[in-house]
Amino acid sequence: MNGLDLLTAITVFVLSVLVGVEVISKVPATLHTPLMSGSNAVHGIVVIGAMLIAAESHTWLGYVLSFVAMVFGAMNVVGGYVVTDRMLEMFKARPAAEKTDRNEKAEV
Repeated sequence: MNGLDLLTAITVFVLSVLVGVEVISKVPATLHTPLMSGSNAVHGIVVIGAMLIAAESHTWLGYVLSFVAMVFGAMNVVGGYVVTDRMLEMFKARPAAEKTDRNEKAEV
């Protein structure tokens, strides 16, 4: 890779980071759950890619790097579903008994 290719790659990376931050900052809170579902799908693809790299690798370094990629990808998938579940819990209706208990405590 020569200097011009490296400069082009760095420019594309920096511009994609700036566009990504700008797009994500404009997402309203109500769309957070669908956005997390989309990112879970992307991290699932990362795990599959790491498995393919592990299948093609013939060195210990390739095995280690693909294992680390699979672990981090799996952690992101699980973490995304945990965050999505927490977000959905916020929109569930509370039981009536819990509401009256809170009202009584507030009055005291």
